[in-house]
Amino acid sequence: MDQASDFVVATRTALAQLTALAVQYSFSVIGALILLVLGWLVAGLLSRWVYNGLSRISGIDATLSQFFSNIVRYAALILVVVMVLGQFGVQTASILAALGAIGLAVGLALQGTLQNIAAGIMLLVLRPFRVGESIETGSVTGTIVDVGLFATELKTAEGVYRLAPNSTLWNVPITNYSRLASRRHEITISIGADENVDVTESKLVNLAAADKRVLKSPAPTAFISDFDAGSAKITLRYWIGSKQWWEVSRDMTKAVKLAFGKEPEPEVPQSSEEVTV
Repeated sequence: MDQASDFVVATRTALAQLTALAVQYSFSVIGALILLVLGWLVAGLLSRWVYNGLSRISGIDATLSQFFSNIVRYAALILVVVMVLGQFGVQTASILAALGAIGLAVGLALQGTLQNIAAGIMLLVLRPFRVGESIETGSVTGTIVDVGLFATELKTAEGVYRLAPNSTLWNVPITNYSRLASRRHEITISIGADENVDVTESKLVNLAAADKRVLKSPAPTAFISDFDAGSAKITLRYWIGSKQWWEVSRDMTKAVKLAFGKEPEPEVPQSSEEVTV
């Protein structure tokens, strides 16, 4: 009888303790669920608010707006998780310290990747080039296909796909051949000492002016760019729309050749000037 009585007492005590714990933690569980639901909704609202706000700013790329909105969303969700754990008596200070240590370790491990992200953000903000423009750097030449957070996609003049890490594009001078509306081109020919300089210059200028694709302003001009005892070099200088530069410059070089019956000396084209799609 005594053993049966002790068992009954122990059972009642255990049930009482379980009931107390259930009552105590039920409020914590309910509070945690409420925090999770509200936190999820607030994180989504903050993400959309940041995205819509950045999208209204001129010059901010959609990729950049999405990136920052995702950062805000995940930061809000992490804060919600920490608050939920605090509902169950977990020391949040230690959690934050652990998250900081994890973030530092990840940052050190992904140092090169983070450099590309930082460079990608600066490229998307400052826009030294856009999709469809032809660029040249010290090691990269091609037409821009896409600008991402980690890397930039290009297409070379040979039709080859190229992926360049953003850090390699951000830390070097960039020549953009498509950004401005017009570009200059020069063609140089040599004439003998017995040939009339004025007639040659006039003929070159008229040749350029006859092509409707050559811009009227600035007007085409010709001048003596060099000379020696037996000959002189006459340079024709004119301006073309950037989109037609390659086509017109080659047509004009051919026209000068046919008009004067001698090999012209065009300016040395840089490799990226041949980039077309």
